[in-house]
Parts: sequence; structure tokens; C-alpha cells
Amino acid sequence: MSLIQDCKLIRLPRHSERSGSLTAIEGTSVIPFDVKRIFYLYDIPGGESRGGHAHETCHQVLVAASGAFDVRVSDGRESRVFRLDRPYLGFYISPKIWAEELSFSSGSICLVLASHGYEEADYIRDYSEFLKRAGHL
Repeated sequence: MSLIQDCKLIRLPRHSERSGSLTAIEGTSVIPFDVKRIFYLYDIPGGESRGGHAHETCHQVLVAASGAFDVRVSDGRESRVFRLDRPYLGFYISPKIWAEELSFSSGSICLVLASHGYEEADYIRDYSEFLKRAGHL
């Protein structure tokens, strides 16, 4: 079973100069898994929320590529909220952790790096089912 302590902020490499900044993610030098899928969420109205699920096996890193949002994670016993508002910070979410993205600022873009391709069977979309699988019901 995963614990909330397995989730963490990751400082991504940042190369800045007068003309701007660049962040490159190469291999597993910063991300703790091989990235198999990349997708992003956008056009989310200000103040809205997304997510509300866990994964059986998929690892993820979320990045606020633009704007800001909160990430609430829970292991079934404890929950914590992290603010993502810098494009050089990623937030690692291990499998079997419930995650929700909350309070999006207008114009936000949430970039997601995932260890697996899309597999519907990997999702736990019901919180009661999540608690049951985590041994809390």
C-alpha cells in the first residue's frame, strides 16, 4: 500500500537566461519512472476541480505548466494539499494514492507525465472502493 509520504514535490531542471527559461526532462534523471504517456489539461474554468481517482499501477508527475492549482492527495488515512504554481516544480503521485486537482486559476495548464498508457482498468474512480482496497472499510 502506498503512503502519502511517497508523494513529493520534485524540482525540475531550470535553465534561465535573459531571454527566458527552459525545463527539459530527460530519462529517469529527475522523474522516478520511465514516461510512457504525456497529456495536459487546459480550458478549465477558474476555480474548477478535476481528477478524483487513484491508479492501481500508474505513477504520475503533475506540473503547472501555466497558472496554478492545488493537488489534494490521500492514502485513506491522511490527506494533504500541495500548491503547484511554478513550471519547474513537479508533483509525484505514486500508485494507490487518491488525487484531486482543485482551485485552478484561469488559463491554467496541468501537464501530466505518466508511467503507463491509458488503461481504464487501472483507474479507481470511486472513493469508497479506494478506501476498501486500501483496507479502511
